[in-house]
Amino acid sequence: MSALSLAPRALYEEVAELLRQRIFARELEAGSWIDELRIAEALGISRTPLREALKVLAAEGLVTMKVRRGAYVTEVSEKDLRDVYHLLSLLESDAARVVAANATEAQMTQIQESQNALAAAVNDRDRFFEINENFHMLLLAIADNRWRDQMVADLRKVMKLNRHHSLFKEGRLEQSLAEHQGIVQALVERQPELAAQRMTAHFMNGLQAAQ
Repeated sequence: MSALSLAPRALYEEVAELLRQRIFARELEAGSWIDELRIAEALGISRTPLREALKVLAAEGLVTMKVRRGAYVTEVSEKDLRDVYHLLSLLESDAARVVAANATEAQMTQIQESQNALAAAVNDRDRFFEINENFHMLLLAIADNRWRDQMVADLRKVMKLNRHHSLFKEGRLEQSLAEHQGIVQALVERQPELAAQRMTAHFMNGLQAAQ
């Protein structure tokens, strides 16, 4: 781990983001012990901001603190995964319902453009993953409920801990794209309940692919 020059402003937040990205990139594997001394030395910082950063990640569910044993990257059980997908389906289906009822025509155009970008990326898994997440974030932004946004953001961080992400399964990208198209169609046609139902089905299919 190479030394890193970090800005003095909110040092622990910068350290938290660095560790968060290493967890998502599997550089810090699920279940692995986090060597605080080694990381602090590599970053050229004291253990105080590192420990503050670990508290942030623990609050997000990415790190598990064990008494007298230190910090570990959280392992996601099958139950954890089911619970996370269940809550995401509730929150994001409700957002889809709001979007179908309240989005402006300009916002609907944004949604369609995002769907077009997703279709164009179907043969590029990493790009598809990025646009897929942006699509969901766009719907949440249009639905405009900051409390829901925060809950979804934390749940999606935990979802990223899953070793076998649903989009990695053979054929899942194409299936996900078709599901997105159905959601967009319901949104554009201003059918709130249908949009919500299709979003719920989208998450349930994603869960099946992730297990």
